Order: sequence, then C-alpha cells, then structure tokens
Amino acid sequence: MEEIAGNVNWIAVVIGAVVSFLLGWLWYSPMLFGPKWAEGVGVEMGTASEMPVGAMVSQIVGLLLLSWFVGVTAAANALFTVLLGTIAFAVLAYSGGMFRKNSAYARLTDGGYLIGSVIVMIIIQGIL
Repeated sequence: MEEIAGNVNWIAVVIGAVVSFLLGWLWYSPMLFGPKWAEGVGVEMGTASEMPVGAMVSQIVGLLLLSWFVGVTAAANALFTVLLGTIAFAVLAYSGGMFRKNSAYARLTDGGYLIGSVIVMIIIQGIL
C-alpha cells in the first residue's frame, strides 16, 4: 500500500480532480464543445435541473482515481508513465467511441478532455 499511498501529495490530488471536473463543465458546455459533441454522441443537452447525477458522481470518482495515479507517478518521479497511460486510455476511449458510432468530433472532444485533465493534474502536482 505504501507504493500507491506514500509520499503522494493528497492536496494536489484533490485539487487536480476538482479543477479537472470544472474543466469538464466548461469543455462540454455550450460555450465550447458541448453542442457539437452532444450531436456527435446522439444526446440532447439538458438543463441544469436535468443533470445526470450518477454520471457526475462517476466522473468525479474517476477523476480522483486518475489524479491519484498522477500523484503516485509524481511521487515516484515517473511522470512519463502517466503520459503513456494517458495516451493508452485516450486511444481506448477513441476506439470505444468508434464502436458506439460517435462522430470523429465527439471522439476527439472526449480524448482532448482526458488529455487536458491529465495536463491540469500534472501542473497542479508541480505547483503544489
């Protein structure tokens, strides 16, 4: 357990997850990529009263786990490992979008968000 918990900057892990969640809010908003992404995945953008709570809870849990992974690699001075993992997950997410017949725009939007989130997490690890 020491390998994945020791020397991890937990403040940076939590802040990285929260900032990445907020990035997602902006990323998928009508101001940026939301409308064309929604069209590409075949969903309608709803109102604030129709927020998918389960999806949002899953998103924050996933971001916390990803930020923890970034924190572990930062503590081990192995950030190239997180870059390799990020590229692998982005390619897998892209292929999953292809299976679901999402548009190329939607697949690139999802992959861009994943890469952007990891960049935010790495920067926060470096700052804190």
